[in-house]
Amino acid sequence: MLRKIIVFLRRKVRYGLKNVINKRDISRIGDKEFVVVANNCWGGEIYQWYKRPYNSPFIGLFLFGPCYLKLVSNFNHYMNQELVFVEQSKYPNDRKYPVAQLDDIEIQFSHYKSAEEAREKWTRRTERMKQVTNTNNYYFKICDRELCTVDHIEKFHQLPLKNKLSFAVKPLKSKNSNHIVMQESFRNEGKCVPNGVKTFKLTFIYYNLTKWFLN
Repeated sequence: MLRKIIVFLRRKVRYGLKNVINKRDISRIGDKEFVVVANNCWGGEIYQWYKRPYNSPFIGLFLFGPCYLKLVSNFNHYMNQELVFVEQSKYPNDRKYPVAQLDDIEIQFSHYKSAEEAREKWTRRTERMKQVTNTNNYYFKICDRELCTVDHIEKFHQLPLKNKLSFAVKPLKSKNSNHIVMQESFRNEGKCVPNGVKTFKLTFIYYNLTKWFLN
């Protein structure tokens, strides 16, 4: 109970001081170069918070858990594949938006109206991303939404990637300071964390993102 009260108060303080905190974070991060590879809209919120241009194609879209794990397990391979749009997703999904394949994984362009728009922005932002050649400046995030299980997250943290962060409603078997277990009151009916936008807003309660980018 005490923990929930503390979290509630921290949310209120942060909301009231949002502009001050935002300016401070932007000042602290300076000109640090980073690329965010997220499984949903959480990544786009990062760029908006730090007022940076999108140098990652993983904006306005999401990947189902199995596909995201495949992507980050062999990132260079998949990012050099041609984006091929398909009529039907392999996942049970009746939402109306463009879906594309990179080799054997799918990208769900949930915030795009057409395949043409999705392709244009994916291509442009991928080119920007590839200009960042230092892999230590790539930051990967996963969460327990869209068929992503705790087992997927466990495997994610075993990958030889320098910067990894995860969110879930359940802890991992192995202790990991970069795995965030969200409080009951913020959970999506206890099944998973909230959508990417809301999870981003709650991230600061649990984790210092600016410090993560500057490590």
